[in-house]
Amino acid sequence: MAALFTVPIASTGGSIVCTNPTAEGKEKQNVYLLTFISPKDNRLTPSFIDAMILALDIIEHRYPKGVVITTSGITKFYSNGLDLRVDLPRNLSIRLTRYLSFPMPTVCLLNGHAFAGGFMLAMYHDYRVQNPEKGFLCINELEFGVPLQTPMMSIFREKLVPTTFRNVVLEARRFGGKDSLQAGIVDALGGLDETLALIRDRKILNKADTGIYGVMKEEMYSRVLNGIDDHVGNLEWRKRVEEKKGQLQEKSLRAVEEWEKKGKAKL
Repeated sequence: MAALFTVPIASTGGSIVCTNPTAEGKEKQNVYLLTFISPKDNRLTPSFIDAMILALDIIEHRYPKGVVITTSGITKFYSNGLDLRVDLPRNLSIRLTRYLSFPMPTVCLLNGHAFAGGFMLAMYHDYRVQNPEKGFLCINELEFGVPLQTPMMSIFREKLVPTTFRNVVLEARRFGGKDSLQAGIVDALGGLDETLALIRDRKILNKADTGIYGVMKEEMYSRVLNGIDDHVGNLEWRKRVEEKKGQLQEKSLRAVEEWEKKGKAKL
């Protein structure tokens, strides 16, 4: 597949290469495959996200409407998540909302692991296809003590059924391909051929032609977009919750201490 264009990822020496996987077929279609490589595991850094958004911008403004597929050129990882040393969850969420308003269908081809922010990136796509043999989807913040804030939580709440949402967040469960399909996280299993088949079978190749595809998505996901935009409101809500928790903890601790005193008095 000949490259249509390449966007460098300056911080890691990586790149995002755009190709058309249908270019050599019987009927060329407007399918844009964005393959990213950012050593060693496609961590979501500011330069990575900037490169990805630029690639989407180039497709929107310089190529005919069609379908965008994203995947990793690193076989083990789609993305190993957010690099907490250099980025903030809110910044990540704001930038990734580009997918929720992008005026063409987007398909995430998960060839390997997608952890934490990488899993979130996958959920921002319209469709997902996962390797059935290797790679897990997992929100593992629970295991290392980093709570998910409202901007990062919202896309999972919006797109997953309640029981799957619970299992993802409160169990840090790892979903292989078959489990992901059964839970409704992904739409199909396979690789590039199966992804192209999904585009064909779902008849989404020309869905952007009328020019309102992005608007329809914005309306669908207005709660996510509003929640991410209202950062100040989110912080104020978190502050109120913490204050109430502190008051309740003091009250509950006094109740426990009183109960202990009564128990000792009976002895």
